[in-house]
Amino acid sequence: MKLTLGFSPCPNDTFIFDALIHHKIDTEGLRFEVFYDDVETLNQKALNNVLDITKLSFHAFAYVAHQYALLDAGSALGFGVGPLLICKAEHLDRINEELKKENPQLKVAIPGKLTTANFLLGIAYPQLTNKTEIVFSEIEDALVNNTFDLGLIIHENRFTYQQKGLYKLKDLGTFWEEKTHCAIPLGGIVVNRNLPVEIQQKANRLVKKSVEYAFSNPRSGLDFIKEHAQAMDEEVMYKHIELYVNQYSVSLGEEGRKAIDTLFHLATQNKVIPKIEKELYVNS
Repeated sequence: MKLTLGFSPCPNDTFIFDALIHHKIDTEGLRFEVFYDDVETLNQKALNNVLDITKLSFHAFAYVAHQYALLDAGSALGFGVGPLLICKAEHLDRINEELKKENPQLKVAIPGKLTTANFLLGIAYPQLTNKTEIVFSEIEDALVNNTFDLGLIIHENRFTYQQKGLYKLKDLGTFWEEKTHCAIPLGGIVVNRNLPVEIQQKANRLVKKSVEYAFSNPRSGLDFIKEHAQAMDEEVMYKHIELYVNQYSVSLGEEGRKAIDTLFHLATQNKVIPKIEKELYVNS
């Protein structure tokens, strides 16, 4: 049986799926047609019910849980990897005053509606509703130029904003960890509920075996990972993998599920996402 499978060309995903798609493990009769896309594209494909198995952000999962179930393996959860809410230091007093209001008149630049960053922002500051999506790498300059009052930054911008005279209003990762004592759920692997339950369970088993193989043979997929990481040097590549592939990627376990359940509970409570009626996880 052939299934469509979508994941990103980032080292953490290629590390996880190398053994599966290159038959380094027994795939129990399953074959895969692979689509390499950035996570935002994968989110949109999930919203349109395009793929059998796909990586997506947990924010996007909230909107497709009726159609997809979460695998126990393959997820990215982490500590110390949260987004930052930043502003110009000179605007800090005005911004703090506005934030006390029920409907603050503040313009916020975000890196994507369905990002985990925006998910956490909605939980921390549900009153911030005037949001505009712009490319994540342009957010700092948009604040410097006074186009926006606040900016939500991710990735390498965590390390550059201070050089531009910008101020960290809130580390949303720290906020989340202090509030919940849980890891931040970033992205997961989901399987289409239209597939027979035994195929969903098989996908669950195979992704776990693929991650375990990668951990046991960390250099096995090196050429494949390099091919898709392009300009990234090997040391950076493996740091990227270390950051996002951990024990939760092998199995969510009780702690991983608690983190995801807490995220969805708080987001529903703050009306960031609609109420989810389905069981989130693949029936094991």
